[in-house]
Amino acid sequence: MDTEALKKSLLKKFQEVTADRLQKIQLGVIDLEKETAEQAADDVARELHTMKGEARMLGLAAIGQLAHAAEDVLRAEREGKTATETATDVMLRACDVLSDLLEDLDAAHTGTSATEEMVKALSEVSGHPVPALGPVRKPAASTAPPKPAVQAPSAPAAAPPVPQAPVAQAPVSAQATPRAAEPVAAAPHPPPAAKEEEAPSAAKASSIADRSIRVNVEVLDSLGLLAGDLLVESARGRLRSTETAALFERFSRLGDRFLRISEDVDVPDVIRNELERAEADLHMLRDDAFRFVRRNGDGINTLHGNLAQLADHVAEARLVPLSTVFDAFPRAVRDIAKTQNKEVDLVIENADIGVDRSMLADVRDALVHLLRNAVDHGLESPDFRQQMGKPDTGRIRIRVRVDGDMLHIEVEDDGRGMDTERLKQVAINKRLLSPVQAAALSEREAIELIFRPGFSTREQVSELSGRGVGMDVVKRKVETLGGSVGVQSRQGRGTTITLRLPQSLALMKVLLVRLGDDVYGMPAADVVAVMRIKPDDRMEVFGTLAVRHRGKPTALVALGPLLGLNGGNRFDKPPAVVVRHGDDYAALVVDGFVDEREVAVKPCGGEFLKGAPFIAGTAALEDGRIAVLLHVPDIMTEVRRMARPVTQAPASRRLRVLLVDDSPIARATEGALVKALGHSVEEAQDGEEAYAKVQTNTYDLILTDVQMPKLDGFSLTRRLKGTPAVARIPVIILSSLASPEDKRRGLDAGADAYLVKGELGVEILAQSIDRLT
Repeated sequence: MDTEALKKSLLKKFQEVTADRLQKIQLGVIDLEKETAEQAADDVARELHTMKGEARMLGLAAIGQLAHAAEDVLRAEREGKTATETATDVMLRACDVLSDLLEDLDAAHTGTSATEEMVKALSEVSGHPVPALGPVRKPAASTAPPKPAVQAPSAPAAAPPVPQAPVAQAPVSAQATPRAAEPVAAAPHPPPAAKEEEAPSAAKASSIADRSIRVNVEVLDSLGLLAGDLLVESARGRLRSTETAALFERFSRLGDRFLRISEDVDVPDVIRNELERAEADLHMLRDDAFRFVRRNGDGINTLHGNLAQLADHVAEARLVPLSTVFDAFPRAVRDIAKTQNKEVDLVIENADIGVDRSMLADVRDALVHLLRNAVDHGLESPDFRQQMGKPDTGRIRIRVRVDGDMLHIEVEDDGRGMDTERLKQVAINKRLLSPVQAAALSEREAIELIFRPGFSTREQVSELSGRGVGMDVVKRKVETLGGSVGVQSRQGRGTTITLRLPQSLALMKVLLVRLGDDVYGMPAADVVAVMRIKPDDRMEVFGTLAVRHRGKPTALVALGPLLGLNGGNRFDKPPAVVVRHGDDYAALVVDGFVDEREVAVKPCGGEFLKGAPFIAGTAALEDGRIAVLLHVPDIMTEVRRMARPVTQAPASRRLRVLLVDDSPIARATEGALVKALGHSVEEAQDGEEAYAKVQTNTYDLILTDVQMPKLDGFSLTRRLKGTPAVARIPVIILSSLASPEDKRRGLDAGADAYLVKGELGVEILAQSIDRLT
């Protein structure tokens, strides 16, 4: 192998391994301040020693010199010659310089001014002067005759794989100048016995490295999509197998009919003999067909099982331990705490649990916001904690657990908690709420003010907070991933924020439901139950239609009208899906259930669905249809907006409203909105019934659907406006027909307003009613 290519390969491997090693060193350095200091010091010493040896073998003198100087600081700290906090600070700064050198290997060969300053700072703390680098030659291929491996003059050519590289010995450093060799001689080499003890761990690391490779994320993404497509194709194969079995069954029944007819017909013996031979062939053919169907079915089922296992393995391969991002948090929390003169102990549990690689960056960003808020807003100063009877050192705990397909990450602090009255006052001061609105908020709604864009309890902007950007970003990132954010807080005791996320985005278990002729999917992790809505189960809560589920009232909403689809379910006992998002529940009425299965999620393509509300992606089904996957967080936001109690209208503005719609669920949903505004509602099932009621009753407003039997909404509007006695009653058309042509037809018919059902909410409806009345 070309020595230059080998050197490049080893340098790249060194960069990868040393980046991980630096992370371990930083964690160990931070632990020097804890009770596990002795074990941490041993771990840091071992990592520094190995880094130094590997760097010197590859001619990276600056890294080797820094590692050596850091070793001196560690030894001085263990001997009590320097303060632990001082040693920790300077070694963490050294880790930053080492990280920069890893990005620039030329500087790692020759050193920089930052390297010299860092070495000087380390030397001052340890009391051990470190010689200057001096001129350093990069190792080159040797042309000398072969010698024993121990005396090989060419480090790269003779070097073993980096993870197993021992500390550089004197013959290897002969390439460098005597000044560069001095640190090797002065380095505190462990005794030979110690080296032998380290050998098994090195062998173990090598064994692990031999069983793992680095794979491009895009390759894994492609494999995940391919596995999902193959899974769908195998499901289509099972469908075709079933259809084939049905065809053979029909053929068998036809053969039986043929045999019965031949027995009843009197034919000559010659023809009878032919019929008997045909009957025998028919029986053989039927037996062969039966065996084929059975073998084919078994093969298809085996293939489907193997492909499902392949898809699971691909999804598992996409999982990355959360420790890859969590390992940086102790250092970050310590640095933030020091800027505020606070003492913080960060505890992380179950960091080895995996998460989809594509989600890693968003999870990291969300947790960085949470940790920064916990230190800045949550934890008190040591003096204040003493007055409260708390330990001087605040505690932040990150807990990770898996619940089915969902990942739960809790960030808990033992700080001051949230003062709901202060949160309300801040919202008023920032003009996010009026005093009346703030007074009407429940404790939970007051806490959720922290998710409002622009909300911050900091009066002055600092480097850490005060800009009103943070928790809204966390919520948006988590909900974009199909998750939810929950908050629990007790004033004076602390706050716990829980992120609930899917563990993988490549394959998702979904419940498929039917709306009309189309299929929609909901993540199974968000589905609590399926049920049939009986008329007696329905109730009203603050003017909002609800159903009792597990003893609690749950908002009842027709999913079709919510999505802007036509009408609503017309069954007496319609099926419904109870979904959950955070602490909110809703029963979504659908037309029927299709199946529950694992699908490959694909982003929305084209302009038709791209950016559409409530849509998370699509998935191909085995019958050729495309299932639209719904984004439950968006749906629940709309449900909460519709179900939120609104201040009652004054008595003088209380209106009598006639609601016209042929769908009982649509009438119930729209009627709940009108009642939430403080108005009374009467209903009509079609245009004919509505026109008859108008002749005998007085109404202040009419809301009508378009597509109805007997008399549609356009015709009803024209008839009303053509009747002088009722022509002055405002008419609002509510329809899922959203094209400009449909809106023009409604206004031409005389409607005073045209609202699209998919865009309907309390605010929009209230504005239209106020304008017209």
